[in-house]
Amino acid sequence: MDRLILLRHGKAEPESETGDDFDRRLAVHGAVESAAMGLRLADTGFRPDLAMVSTAARARGTWEAAAPAFPEAQVRYEDELYHADMQTIRHVAQRAAAEAATVMIVGHNPGLQELTIALLMEGRAPAGLIAKVQRNYPTAAASVFLIDGAGRPHYDGLFFPER
Repeated sequence: MDRLILLRHGKAEPESETGDDFDRRLAVHGAVESAAMGLRLADTGFRPDLAMVSTAARARGTWEAAAPAFPEAQVRYEDELYHADMQTIRHVAQRAAAEAATVMIVGHNPGLQELTIALLMEGRAPAGLIAKVQRNYPTAAASVFLIDGAGRPHYDGLFFPER
């Protein structure tokens, strides 16, 4: 893996028909912001070879909205990404490292925000950037990291949805 893209799911409905958090779908606005983020990433040149997506309805919906911007990407749905902590997310990404140059993880907070902060700190990103992510990592936000030959992350982009 040469590049890692972390994408938080888009804005979800407050409740599902079943009452189960796992089944919460994207709100209309969430689908729009997810599609826009997909286009923004692709226009910037950040296109995944492999997307690892949480099986929760809102994460699957985020990928479905963003996927047209990434027509060459393969997708794999991963149960363990549902509300995963940062170590689990990192493990899923590392497992995919041998399969793809650019890996995207579509998942949830707080794990994605915590992993973004950890990778920024490991890569010695500016303190102001780290503080920005500590304050807020909104729905449909994306962070991008280059991964060097030794597995070290280097900040490559932070994208918040336009609201």
